[in-house]
Amino acid sequence: MKAVPLVGGPVELRGALDLETTEAGVMPRRLPAWTKVQYQDPSVYGVTLMPSGVRLVFRTDARAVELDVLTSTGQLDTEPRPRPTGMMELLLDGVLFGRQQAPLGNVLRMAGPGAEQRLIPGEPGTVRFGGLPAGMKQVELWLPQQTPTELVGLRADGKVLAPLPDGRRRWVHYGSSISHCLEADGPTGTWPVVAATLGGVEVINLGQAGNEMLDPYVARTIRDLPADLISLKVGINIVGLATFRQRSFGPAVHGFLDTIREGHPETPLLLISPVSCPTFEERPGPGVMGADGRITALGDPADVTAGALSLTLVRAELARIVAARRAHDPHLHYLDGRELLGPGEVADLPDGLHPTAAAYRRMGKRFAAHAFVDGGPFA
Repeated sequence: MKAVPLVGGPVELRGALDLETTEAGVMPRRLPAWTKVQYQDPSVYGVTLMPSGVRLVFRTDARAVELDVLTSTGQLDTEPRPRPTGMMELLLDGVLFGRQQAPLGNVLRMAGPGAEQRLIPGEPGTVRFGGLPAGMKQVELWLPQQTPTELVGLRADGKVLAPLPDGRRRWVHYGSSISHCLEADGPTGTWPVVAATLGGVEVINLGQAGNEMLDPYVARTIRDLPADLISLKVGINIVGLATFRQRSFGPAVHGFLDTIREGHPETPLLLISPVSCPTFEERPGPGVMGADGRITALGDPADVTAGALSLTLVRAELARIVAARRAHDPHLHYLDGRELLGPGEVADLPDGLHPTAAAYRRMGKRFAAHAFVDGGPFA
């Protein structure tokens, strides 16, 4: 086995917008380095380290490849074992060849959700994929979507070359945990990847669990990225954390869109409202996780008349904004998120908010059927 450089060599790291140098190796991040000074909440940094959609891409005639990684996963003091590290998946010429559990590395112990973390240091582990077919093929090594993963070393028993351009369009997607897809059964099971595969495009997933807040630095990031297609799935975190009122939500959406349009004035842009979530449909946030493991809205429905936001109001406002802007922006489109997961499927929300792995795959198929067909916004 020969060592292959992770940086400055033939390997492309797609889906990451930053690489942090660590003691072990390099850590992919899904926002540029300059954004770090623009937020205070450590959860933002944490979710950008979770490599949803991040993959190593190269060509090789090797029959086996090995990747050394150091993962970091959480564990509450009340939990008997660390949370699952997730799956690593290997695709050959776009087809899933194998998948393995990511090795356990660092463990971050916490007294409770949001509490101070205590690091239990771990060691790097190796994931090996053997039995690859002979001949040159394109390899994609996908990292687990829910687990920060430091890249330590890559080896192959054959020649490794840079991937060839494939001409696929680049789709940049932004959203919440329902786009981040922590509960998916693997990195290629997230709904944006399922949809991108069906649509024949390359996806950059900027879904940020708990942090889809129309942050200006995200809009500037999307503005400055090369993109042939853009989608924004907006609203669930805004209602669930009660971060906007009716007075401020509409202008914030307009400002986010205006910033993106500075860099992509005619790029197809699809604005997507939230999927079904019964607790927030008519009741405003914030939400809280109950002892039964389900999320419940704490807001008073009567406060909606005084300016609070519910999902019903968010969907109406997003539809109104798109209709108004289309007079001068014909490349802007709207999709009601309930077309991806509707009120008749709430049994697929085990905690009342997040879809199951099977539901994520269904959402990806439905998105592709809406967006990538003839006459669709991404046709």
